[in-house]
Amino acid sequence: APLHNGHECILSGIMSVNGKKVLHMDRNPYYGGESSSITPLEELYKRFGLNDSPPESMGRGRDWNVDLIPKFLMANGQLVKMLLYTEVTRYLDFKVVEGSFVYKGGKIYKVPSTETEALASNLMGMFEKRRFRKFLVFIANFDDNDPKTFEGVDPKVTTMRDVYKKFDLGQDVIDFTGHALALYRTDDYLDQACLESINRIKLYSESLARYGKSPYLYPLYGLGELPQGFARLSAIYGGTYMLNKPVEEIVTENGRVVGVKSEGEIARCKQLICDPSYVPDRVRKVGQVIRVICVLSHPIKNTNDSNSCQIIIPQNQVNRNSDIYVCMISYAHNVAAQGKYIAIVSTTVETSNPEGEIEPALELLEPIDQKFVAISDLYEPSDDGTESQIFSSRAYDATTHFETTCNDIKDIYKRMTGSDFDFENMKRKQNDVFGEDEQ
Repeated sequence: APLHNGHECILSGIMSVNGKKVLHMDRNPYYGGESSSITPLEELYKRFGLNDSPPESMGRGRDWNVDLIPKFLMANGQLVKMLLYTEVTRYLDFKVVEGSFVYKGGKIYKVPSTETEALASNLMGMFEKRRFRKFLVFIANFDDNDPKTFEGVDPKVTTMRDVYKKFDLGQDVIDFTGHALALYRTDDYLDQACLESINRIKLYSESLARYGKSPYLYPLYGLGELPQGFARLSAIYGGTYMLNKPVEEIVTENGRVVGVKSEGEIARCKQLICDPSYVPDRVRKVGQVIRVICVLSHPIKNTNDSNSCQIIIPQNQVNRNSDIYVCMISYAHNVAAQGKYIAIVSTTVETSNPEGEIEPALELLEPIDQKFVAISDLYEPSDDGTESQIFSSRAYDATTHFETTCNDIKDIYKRMTGSDFDFENMKRKQNDVFGEDEQ
């Protein structure tokens, strides 16, 4: 019995495919909790406590679908695999995001997406480019199972800092590689074994290779389409959905969950998945994220008039511990009125003045028609669910891609079933229901 939010929708789809009997309750009138898209625009104004209604210049309210939490999908990443394997792609339409940019010395530069772009890029000098190219060739050829490709690097021991040294890469290139390619939010990774970093850069390159412009995809009509797609999947396999169901209490006996009480009735269950808001006593607060939704009437400067892009501001560039992300989408994705753009800035809060922290990002977006500011607490489970069989997901972090969400989903799956999440296995179960010919 999952309760609420995007992870839970994905898990209820996956558990249904795996033959579990799933009841999905949501206290909201729509799917997906925090990961939903808000429509019409009037609803967003209400949600953020603005008393005015949107001005006429904003166009028709129902042309807007605004994500509260911005995320892009890596074209070759785990979520796209989950979508493909579970056939949820049949309910969704994706567009490639037009470019990825990185911030350096107050300006933004395109993250090169081809060798030609890399050679022409102003991000690094000529000699640096040659060394960087050698580094990328090393990464591309690197194969976990073939020590001949290691070039003296021990993937489980050598730190990423030492790999950079080996290729004699300078600080700017390191910043750009770690934050715009490997998509780390902090610099902790530098002193960890390099295998994960190598795999992350590989994922970026392979995702980029699929469509060329950038490694990111975004669904038409917004991210709210994802939980709905998984909800449909769950229904095909006999799962039940109940929206608008207030949850009065989670019923336990001898420390183990036995059901959920709603409107006087108890729905019995053996296991429960929920987001942190349902179990305040089983989670701990680990920080805060600030997100600012900005409505613009123009594309972002220096992005070649892209109708969608990601900008990463590496922490080093603005004297912070964690990166600032900007995610921009527009009317081209059916999420805003004609000619309008939505840019969402997000980062981990580090001071008592969160709005001051994102100033460098807001400066890139000027002029801004309207801002919606949200500061949310980040929770993680303090109970792993072994005893209680209550599995809480983590709150969405400040990253603008789904890889961390998928790790959480796989982690909960493992704690619930005792086995690793296996894509191939999902695929076989699909064939049983849909038949081979539809794959």
